[in-house]
Amino acid sequence: MDLAQYTLFSSGLKGAEATFGETAEKFGIGEVIYSFDGHKLAREKNVTILSREQLERGDISMELASRMLNRTYYETEKIRKVLQTIFHMVNSGHQVFVIGAIQEDGSVKGGTGWAVELAKMFNRPLHVFDQPSKKWFTWKHGWQEDSPRIEYDTFVGSGTRYLSDAGREAIENLFADSFTVGN
Repeated sequence: MDLAQYTLFSSGLKGAEATFGETAEKFGIGEVIYSFDGHKLAREKNVTILSREQLERGDISMELASRMLNRTYYETEKIRKVLQTIFHMVNSGHQVFVIGAIQEDGSVKGGTGWAVELAKMFNRPLHVFDQPSKKWFTWKHGWQEDSPRIEYDTFVGSGTRYLSDAGREAIENLFADSFTVGN
């Protein structure tokens, strides 16, 4: 397996996304960080700044996002750009891995939840490490406990800025279990 043929897509923010990027780099896996002008990143390697036109391709209705995530998103330019950037991440990667918290209604807490909802809409293999329970879950018309592996050469790493030790370990183990000989 030639790990240089794999590509991680994220937005390079502190916490889960920076850790996905650092871990991919250790394994020799390529990385593309999508961002926009003025966005503060924790990881600034391999950054692709999306133009206004590119961002608009990922445009969504704030009302739709609010309804799908069962929370209110106000019409702010920054939130819109963040959601547009998440669209490009999920559109680029075939498999989606998220570190966060699955809520009682099945959605994932925070802006990370938009990556989860887009992955469902795009029929992407979707896996969430639920930090509160310290377990991985895979979406199959509902959340099912699982031990996922990176199985596609393009994948998304997204998640909370508030990464726990268990979340960090989950990312590291995901890569080790997926790419270490004998696994």
